[in-house]
Amino acid sequence: MKTCLVVDDSPFIRKVARKILEELSFEVSEAGNGQEALDHCIVTMPDAILLDWNMPVVDGPQFLEAVRALEGGTRPKIVFCTTENHPGHIARALIAGADEYIMKPFDREILAYKFQEVGLIDAEAEALADAGKPLA
Repeated sequence: MKTCLVVDDSPFIRKVARKILEELSFEVSEAGNGQEALDHCIVTMPDAILLDWNMPVVDGPQFLEAVRALEGGTRPKIVFCTTENHPGHIARALIAGADEYIMKPFDREILAYKFQEVGLIDAEAEALADAGKPLA
């Protein structure tokens, strides 16, 4: 089972993301800020990271740069999930090493599509899940 770390200071966003990701057959961990997420990644590097931009302690861009510098830090697919929609923010995130970028609010369809785009899930598995069939 693939793993995903959801990094957001909003417990509500983490809860919604967890529900969707678990439906997509991910094992989900959570962090409330970038420092908690870095601490998690030092111990266990996930396959995917769903990352907020604006957070206390260590924000999304700072976390992104720090995690990419860690051993194994180039492996996870990182998808920014934020309200920041300025083209400069998007460019900064992608240049710093984000794999994809989605806007809040999001739903299952958007999250599944973006995770397909970065190779975390395949379209056939997603179609089976949509049809209510088991993925494995």
